[in-house]
Amino acid sequence: GGAAKGGAGKGGTAKGGASKSAGKGGTQDRGPRPFASSERSARRMPATPYRPPHRRRRPTNPPVDRLDQHDPDGVRLQKLMAQAGVASRRVCEEMIEAGRVQVNGETVTELGIRVDPATVEIHVDGVRVQLDENLVYYAFNKPEGVLSTMEDPEGRPCVADYLNQQKNERVFHVGRLDVETEGLLLLTNDGELTNRLTHPSYEVPKTYLVQVRGPMEKGVGAAMKAGIQLEDGPASVDSFRLVDSTPGHILVEVVLHSGRNRIVRRLFDAVGHPVEKLVRTQVGPIRIGDQRQGTIRKLSRTEVGHLLASVGM
Repeated sequence: GGAAKGGAGKGGTAKGGASKSAGKGGTQDRGPRPFASSERSARRMPATPYRPPHRRRRPTNPPVDRLDQHDPDGVRLQKLMAQAGVASRRVCEEMIEAGRVQVNGETVTELGIRVDPATVEIHVDGVRVQLDENLVYYAFNKPEGVLSTMEDPEGRPCVADYLNQQKNERVFHVGRLDVETEGLLLLTNDGELTNRLTHPSYEVPKTYLVQVRGPMEKGVGAAMKAGIQLEDGPASVDSFRLVDSTPGHILVEVVLHSGRNRIVRRLFDAVGHPVEKLVRTQVGPIRIGDQRQGTIRKLSRTEVGHLLASVGM
């Protein structure tokens, strides 16, 4: 009986051997295993996905540090332009990239540039941008009978009567119009601009509409352009144009750069056609247009820029 048990034991051993053999050839007994879960495959798979080496992106604009106009402690150029009312910041950026902006006389196309608002000069399309918010510029359509002064001891109408007293702004009138003359009178607190507009060396042109008695003989315009001798020396007009003619009256437009006292009236007196009505319609690039008489309007940023440019500012 024991032998039988022993045989059974051996047989058990044989079964065990078969079991071990099955263990060695387990891939066949258990069926195919997933590829990614095999030990050999797991060793070949990287721990993280493969990424190619990162290439640094080249900057769209060269560094601004090389520019003489760059002030690292300043304000971004496009921000300063937008604050000055040139356009939105995005449009200002497009202007810079298009080469339309000059900083201290040099064209700048880099968006990262910073500038000092207190010292920088900015031009857009050749027109200067006024950055000083304390400076104001107005156009006054002066009526006849109003003095070109800020106050009059005799209480006669003057420029101050038409200003907004609530703003408490101290402005100067640029030049003068005599009491009988109507039209454009510039007002500002920009002392340098006032000096240049009134200085003979800058020869700022002024345009007038002149009504005189007609008819007017031929040759008067040519004589006034050639020069008329007055008591304080010769004077002339830059242009002379007949605008309108009605029975007994003629309307003439003249342009001249002289700022001498009552020069237009004296010129027409000298040629035998005393002035009946005189209106100044333009000073430099600034026109009175259809502005109502007796009103004061603030000049636009563009008008200020053109006005500054006309006298080299």
